[in-house]
Amino acid sequence: MKILAFSDIHGKKSALIKIKNKTMKENPNLLICAGDLSFFSQKLKILINYLDNLNKPLLIIHGNHESIESIEKYKSKNIIPIHNKIFLIDNYIFFGYGGGGFTKIDKKLEKEIEKYKLEFKNKKLIIITHAPPYNTKLDLILNHIGNKSIRNIILKYKPILAISGHIHENETQEDYIQKTKCINPGMYGKIIKI
Repeated sequence: MKILAFSDIHGKKSALIKIKNKTMKENPNLLICAGDLSFFSQKLKILINYLDNLNKPLLIIHGNHESIESIEKYKSKNIIPIHNKIFLIDNYIFFGYGGGGFTKIDKKLEKEIEKYKLEFKNKKLIIITHAPPYNTKLDLILNHIGNKSIRNIILKYKPILAISGHIHENETQEDYIQKTKCINPGMYGKIIKI
């Protein structure tokens, strides 16, 4: 499976054009947005319509610049909000959790993901969060500022991939937590083969 993941576009036209060009060139099976598509929800409808017109399924979560409701409002055949939801395709299961980015511990996330633990069995799990996991190259700005709950979830459920954003200074960084590949794909997007 081929994924085109991106995060933190904040409404930049140049980033959307790169995403479109990569979609046309690489023909990914699906797109993933790890939040902050907009700048405080400005022109969100236009941004989502642009991505909808790429005619690829887009799994999307909100960042700290959108709300759950603002993303849900524009769901369609191609636009698939997955905050606190799962999405299955073949033997892959995607779990998304948006928002945040500024807390070290998220007890609500830890509780909510428990609802899906039986669904994860015998599937290849991919986790999409806006905040990065703690103590990785994805959360390092002088000190580690990521989320410890996300790190603990990765250690517990052992996804094959964890996609996040939020920390612009670390876009395109990759790291591992045990065998889980952790990626901040950045605003221009990254092709990931799984």
